[in-house]
Amino acid sequence: MRLVLYQPDIPQNAGTLLRLAACMAVGVDIVEPCGFLFSDRHFRRAGLDYLPDAEMVRHQSWAVYRNARPAGRLIALSAHAGTSYVDFRFRADDSLLLGQESTGLPTEVEAGADARLRIPMRSGLRSLNVAVAAAMVLGEAIRQTNGWPA
Repeated sequence: MRLVLYQPDIPQNAGTLLRLAACMAVGVDIVEPCGFLFSDRHFRRAGLDYLPDAEMVRHQSWAVYRNARPAGRLIALSAHAGTSYVDFRFRADDSLLLGQESTGLPTEVEAGADARLRIPMRSGLRSLNVAVAAAMVLGEAIRQTNGWPA
């Protein structure tokens, strides 16, 4: 199981996602460019002292990531998807693709995913924080695949 952060633009969210990944023993692929420097104090503060424990691979672009992508399905999280994450059958080699907090995933990137999932929400509200959404879906994926860290 992996998280894929597509051009993250808010350092606090990226740091929180790396902390989540370290705690849940999942890898993280970061598709650049990012909207911040990895030395950003907000990024480091959100990640706390968990950042060294996160298995992170940085990719210079979407094209570079696609060529280096690990085996398994690419699962996009999108507020516009038709399938709820609770109705989806995850596999241990899935990678969860997360878009920018400000704009989500570009159409062409989302179209390249093997599946698109949404989190059901109250009508009239747009979206959850990207780190909250990732934690919800990752938790369900790990539960289904019995992949809880020891």
